[in-house]
Amino acid sequence: MKKLFYPALFHPAEEGGYWVTFPDIPECVTEGDDMEEAYSMAVDALGLALTERMKEKEVLPEASKVEDITEDGTVVVIQFDLAEYNRKHNSKAVKKTLSIPEWLNEEAMAASINFSQVLQEALMAKLRVAES
Repeated sequence: MKKLFYPALFHPAEEGGYWVTFPDIPECVTEGDDMEEAYSMAVDALGLALTERMKEKEVLPEASKVEDITEDGTVVVIQFDLAEYNRKHNSKAVKKTLSIPEWLNEEAMAASINFSQVLQEALMAKLRVAES
C-alpha cells in the first residue's frame, strides 16, 4: 500500500497544547501537550482509525484538499504509512508452515541458517518490489 496523506486540524487547547481532528475521519480525535506530541499522537490516531476501517472492510475516505477545508484550526497534513504502522504496532509473531525440497532443508540446516529470518527478509524484499 502506498503512503496516504490526510489533512488534520490542530486547535490550541485552553490548558495548553493542542487537540487534533481530521475532517475526513470524524472519529479520529487526539491531543498533545505541545506541537511535537500532538503531531505524533495524530499519526498514531490516524493509523488506528484507518486500520480499523480496513479491518471492517470499509472504503477509506478520499482526503480533502487543503484549500477546501473551511473549519477553524491550523491545517497540517499527516502521512500514514501502513507498512511502518504495522512494524510499530503489529509485530506479534505468527507461525507459518511451508514446504521446501529436502536437499535445500539439509543444506540450510548444515549452514545454521535461521529459516524465520530468511523468510521475513525475503518477504520484505518482495513487498518493497511490489510497492514500487
